Amino acid sequence: MDRVKLSCLNEELDSSEVAALCFLCRNIISKRQLEEVHYAKDLFLRLEEKGLMGDVFFLSQLLRTINRADLLSQLETDSKGLEESNAAHRLSAYTVMLYEIHQDLNQYNFDKMKFLLDSHPSGKLEKRKLELCKTPLDLFAEMERTGLLSNRKLDVLHETLQEFDRQLATTVERYMQGLTEPEVPPHVSMDHQRINNNPPLVQPSLPVTESQPSHGGEIVYTDSDPVTESPSLYDPADYYDLSHNPRGLCVIFNNEEFQMGMGRRRGSKMDEEALCQLFSRFGFTVVVHSNLTADAMRQEVQYLSKRDFSEDDGLVVCVLSHGEQGVVFGTDELQVEIQDLTQPFTSRNVPTLIGKPKLFFIQANQGNSFQEGAVQIPPTPKQMDRYTASMLVCLGGPSRVREETVPWDADFLLGMATVPKCKTFRHTVNGSIYIQELCRQLQRSAESPEMDDILSVLTRVNREVSKGVFLNYKQMPEPKYTLTRKLVLKYV
Repeated sequence: MDRVKLSCLNEELDSSEVAALCFLCRNIISKRQLEEVHYAKDLFLRLEEKGLMGDVFFLSQLLRTINRADLLSQLETDSKGLEESNAAHRLSAYTVMLYEIHQDLNQYNFDKMKFLLDSHPSGKLEKRKLELCKTPLDLFAEMERTGLLSNRKLDVLHETLQEFDRQLATTVERYMQGLTEPEVPPHVSMDHQRINNNPPLVQPSLPVTESQPSHGGEIVYTDSDPVTESPSLYDPADYYDLSHNPRGLCVIFNNEEFQMGMGRRRGSKMDEEALCQLFSRFGFTVVVHSNLTADAMRQEVQYLSKRDFSEDDGLVVCVLSHGEQGVVFGTDELQVEIQDLTQPFTSRNVPTLIGKPKLFFIQANQGNSFQEGAVQIPPTPKQMDRYTASMLVCLGGPSRVREETVPWDADFLLGMATVPKCKTFRHTVNGSIYIQELCRQLQRSAESPEMDDILSVLTRVNREVSKGVFLNYKQMPEPKYTLTRKLVLKYV
């Protein structure tokens, strides 16, 4: 591969992505050499010494694994190079498994994992060393150094994950099962099959999950890597237009310091920073209002509703505050109806927002109740049709909206951190559970080559937040929408 393309790749990859690539290459490049890698170009030179920079299939594996398939266009992608790739240069299934866990561990669960390992009976992990682990990849490396983790020793990792995330524990179980299964020769064809790095499962009696490979000729995708529509089926009329630069306005109300007894919302600054960074990369002009009273919030909303949005593609409003059902609080602890935040921007009130998406994300309690957990019971075959139909309605399937309200209230999305009457949870250092997961999933979608719309992203946010346990309780976000097209947010 020529140096111009390598230089382009080097510019595109940030430090966290370079660290991820180094982790994935541990079975190929020595630890000493990896310690000398600070930029992507340093890693590429090491791979070139191994004769791997001409192995397009291997490079594509690396980029796909870290969700940077968008860079594949910069590689030499002729089919001959892909089909003749040396199988010995495939990524280690063990390393890929650890990286997948790293990707799916939110900060709250990562802190919980370190806490559990700190008190592990082996006593091999020093508290000082654990504190130096800033990412799950650092933690895995420390576990390996102390002999608590290897490609054949996964009991400690598995037991720890089971304590707080059963789905992540299943990722380890799939790998462990693959250790006892016969190797299935890889089928390397980019024409009709995606690269799959999970250990192959060959027992026909086992159900195939969304993240497990299929060996029956079917194409299987993970739930975070959905099937894209055929280019021939793409219709621009199905999507909101995002062609302006800047794309629109993102307004953040961050009420952190309250005047009386509600208490400081520690960690809210992290939510503000995450939202600012993300929507700036989406091409929005970001405006932050800090610690406003209820009246000041209403005044800012009314002022914003007078804006001419002709040159904007949409509007985003984020509210970070205390709240109760249907309301949020100003710093004077007086209520602001959520409806008072959304109604000024209906098509009737702001004609220049007609046909444009209006997104509202509310991080606030909606009551004093706690969300409890329940054991899921699958429907019987007789119930399946009725169950499927009801789920379509719950998830926003076909339903009739009163015709007279559609023109004014269309194109709204309201992302609530919790269902009515329930509390939300916030990490006092890392930010709220909902906003941090929302930013994480929007970022993953933006970096994916797939045309993932906002409703698919919010469904994943629902799933990830609902899996967590916070102070022995659960949290269930709730999106509501009257969107009339698909909204796909990508970086500008």
